[in-house]
Amino acid sequence: MKKDPLATANASAITIAFVYIVCALSIILFPVLSLRIAQTWVHGLDLSRMMGFDVTFGSFIFGLITSTLGGWLVGYVFAVSYNYFLKK
Repeated sequence: MKKDPLATANASAITIAFVYIVCALSIILFPVLSLRIAQTWVHGLDLSRMMGFDVTFGSFIFGLITSTLGGWLVGYVFAVSYNYFLKK
């Protein structure tokens, strides 16, 4: 089944934007729990020194834009490479 690169990129970007917003809200609302979860994702690395979260509106918007663009790019590259390997 061939993938449409633009549709895949758009779906990936929306998914990343949603995950980013949920993550940012969880850090703002539940910083200790978020830190504990993040620590399990990095194989127990001590993240306690990072306890001072500074989520400003500007950093939130910048992170949302850059992560969404990155997600779009990953989705596009995935679909193009998938279609390439599908032909082989």
